[in-house]
Amino acid sequence: MIKDWIATADRFIDDGDPRGARACADEILALEPTSLDGLSIRAEAELYLGALDEAQRSAEKVLALDENFLRARLVLGGIAAERFELDVELPTLRSVADDARRQADKNILFKALAWLSNGLYLAGDPEGAADCLLEASTLKPARAVELYGKYLFYRNYRRAPSRETSSKYQSFFDGITPLERPIERRKKIRVGYISPDFRQHAVANFVEPFLKKFDADRFQVTCYQTTKGDAVTRRLKKNKIRWRALIDKNPFDSARMIADDGIDILIDLSGHSQNSCLPILAYKPAPIQMTAIGYVASTGLDAVDYFLSDEHCAPPADAFTEKIVRMPDCHLCYAPTVVRAMPDVIDKSRAHITFGSFNNFAKVSDRVLETWKKILDGVEGARLIIKAKTCSIPSGRTIVERRLSDVGIEPARVELRPFSPDYLEQYADIDIALDTFPYNGGLTTCEALYMGVPVIALDGRGHGDRIAASILHSARRDELIAATEDDYIKKAVELAVEIDRLKDYRATLRRSTEESPLMDQTIYMKNFEAILKNIL
Repeated sequence: MIKDWIATADRFIDDGDPRGARACADEILALEPTSLDGLSIRAEAELYLGALDEAQRSAEKVLALDENFLRARLVLGGIAAERFELDVELPTLRSVADDARRQADKNILFKALAWLSNGLYLAGDPEGAADCLLEASTLKPARAVELYGKYLFYRNYRRAPSRETSSKYQSFFDGITPLERPIERRKKIRVGYISPDFRQHAVANFVEPFLKKFDADRFQVTCYQTTKGDAVTRRLKKNKIRWRALIDKNPFDSARMIADDGIDILIDLSGHSQNSCLPILAYKPAPIQMTAIGYVASTGLDAVDYFLSDEHCAPPADAFTEKIVRMPDCHLCYAPTVVRAMPDVIDKSRAHITFGSFNNFAKVSDRVLETWKKILDGVEGARLIIKAKTCSIPSGRTIVERRLSDVGIEPARVELRPFSPDYLEQYADIDIALDTFPYNGGLTTCEALYMGVPVIALDGRGHGDRIAASILHSARRDELIAATEDDYIKKAVELAVEIDRLKDYRATLRRSTEESPLMDQTIYMKNFEAILKNIL
């Protein structure tokens, strides 16, 4: 009887119903008041309900009776995760995962890996996070598509996944029947854009041209929104386009709606990022499908025909399952005002040169830190500002400080800043932005330029590690693109002593960026629509 209640509780938890799980715990405890399973299920339910203190008391009560009880230890790891206590979370969940493997407890192992992947990512270890996701994807078939896609996304932080690795994503859809709708020749080409990010999100800084500057005589545009909207959504919806909500629809029903709308070209703007739309595209609701701007590598999905890149990124074709189409300038067109009102450029005087990075700290590899150290060593008195979500929590700051120390960067020369809504205004405190590699900054590169701050970027070999260089090339700032790591260091050090040049950047970068192809929506759409006409 108790085993049945445990299984039912786990089903409730899997379905996102912790109250149902708590009710099961009550039934177990009514049968056996000292049941460690009942107490630990109650603790887990309280964790998911946000009652962290109650969850901790329940878990500790179990561990006082059996210090190795897996579910109770899992709960303590989850509580630490909710409290952003990485120093407790990571060792606790690693230990739980190790013991769950030894005990062949796939249920607990899956949960430990899911929590652990999030913690490792926040701690700046995307490789470790990716490994957790890959293992977790083998444990629960119902979550395999989501987790393997997220694994592919995290792989890009250190090295882009190979074509073979990306292609394994297709195996999750081999059994489905695609809709296979034929192309219909009409006066207007029906283009659909599908994304979870028609909202306050980095991608929203690049979508306005698609919705505002298209040729209405030749194209009809429909947006398919898969998540809840906000103020940014409302602003985007003011354009003369059709808007369809796919929120809470399953992939097949979403695909059926798109097919019924007669979309000729469906363009995905998320790839393998959070809340991916690729399971919808797997049903092939449109005769031609493309992925663009939201992801930096191949999707691996056979139903996606094209990948949007550009002449500068120019990734090797054999790394992609899609055919690569290239824009003459950057494949991104920066259009930030739909997301927020942009602050004025501020020029502050200071006694020393300040380098800075506002990139996600998961993008900051040891190679990057070693390169930054050489730059600091080459500029007397220089400082470095690292601003990231990881720096918002004490345990995260400790991790960052330890990694800086490991490569020999003096703590006194670095300021760690937490995430804050006024981050754009804080570019006033930076003279030179330092891009990350191999996973470049896209939006952060654009924002720095718009705030009058030059960005030193390393030109890589593929799409994801050439995005910043492509942005700079499109902004007509090729002098900031480095060919090698030594060149990256040299450019940063030399620019640091050219005070007049830095002042000129501060005074002119916004205007020159606005006048460049990077922000010319009309030219961007002319080039993009030429590609669409060519592939139809």
